[in-house]
Amino acid sequence: MNELYSIGELARRTGLSVKAIRFYSDRGLVPPTDRSPAGYRRYSLADVARLDLVRSLRELGLDLDTIRKVLDQESALSDVAAAHAEALTVQIRTLRLRRAILTAVAERGSTPEELNLMHRLARLSETERQHLLDDFLDSVLGPDPLFGGLRRTLTAELPDHPSPEQLSAWIELAELTQQPGFRDAVRQLVADYKSADLQPDLVARIRSQVRPALTAGIAPDSPAARPIVEAVLSEYKATVGSGSGSGAGSGEGERLIELLRTANDPRWARYLELLAIVNEWAPPEPLTPTYEWTIEALGHAG
Repeated sequence: MNELYSIGELARRTGLSVKAIRFYSDRGLVPPTDRSPAGYRRYSLADVARLDLVRSLRELGLDLDTIRKVLDQESALSDVAAAHAEALTVQIRTLRLRRAILTAVAERGSTPEELNLMHRLARLSETERQHLLDDFLDSVLGPDPLFGGLRRTLTAELPDHPSPEQLSAWIELAELTQQPGFRDAVRQLVADYKSADLQPDLVARIRSQVRPALTAGIAPDSPAARPIVEAVLSEYKATVGSGSGSGAGSGEGERLIELLRTANDPRWARYLELLAIVNEWAPPEPLTPTYEWTIEALGHAG
C-alpha cells in the first residue's frame, strides 16, 4: 500500500503551512487521497507533486480557477503559460513606464501638472504615440513631399521593449513637441532649410572651417578669426548663390547670424539628442560651440 501523509507531515515535506494546505484542499485543488478512521486527511506522493505544482503556479501569479483548469487538464499548461507570459510582458512594460515617470519626476523636480502630463504621455498606445508625433511633424513640415526623407530622420520610434532611458527620453521628447514655442522655432528652421539658406551641407562646411579655430583656441574677436569668418561667408554666399562681393559687414553676414541663432535653439539640440536615444542612434555631434563661435565672430567682423 502507498504511504500516506497527515497534513502536518505534508506541511513539513513541502515547506507550506498547514493553513495553506488546508486552504488548497478545501477548494478542491489538492483534495486528500484518504481520511483516517478519525476523519483526518491523508495525502499520497501524487498529492505532494500536485501541491508542488499548485505552489509554483501561484508563485507565478496564476489565479485559483486557472490552476484548477490546468490540474484537471481542462487547459493545456503550455497555453496557460503563454497567456500568462504575455500578461506579464504587459505588466513589465507598465512598470517600466511607471519607473521612467517617477525617475523623471525625481530628477526634474516636476510639478503635479507636469507629472500628470508625463503620465498621460506614457500611457499612450503605440498608435496614439505615432499619431502624436505625426501631428508634430505635420505641423512643422507641412504637406511638402520633398520632406519625406527629412521626416523619417526626425521620427522617433519607441521599440517594443524599450530601456528605462528610452522611455524617459520618449516622454521628454513627446512633452517637447507639445510646446507651441518649440513648434514655431522648428517651422522657422524648416523654412530656412527649404529656402536653401541653411542646408545641412552648408552647416558641415561651416563646421569644417570653424572646428580648427575651436581646437586652436582662437578667440572669435581676435584678428586670427577674420580669415575664418571670410571663409565662412564665402561658403554661405556660394550656397545661396549671391556671388562674390561684400565682406563680413554685409547683409550676408547679418543674415547668417540670424540663421545660426535660429539653428542654435537649445530645444532643437535636445530634440535631436532625445531622438538618438529613442532610436538607438549614435549621439549627434554638438553644434552649439560652432554656432556660438561663428555668431560672435561674425558680429565682431561686421
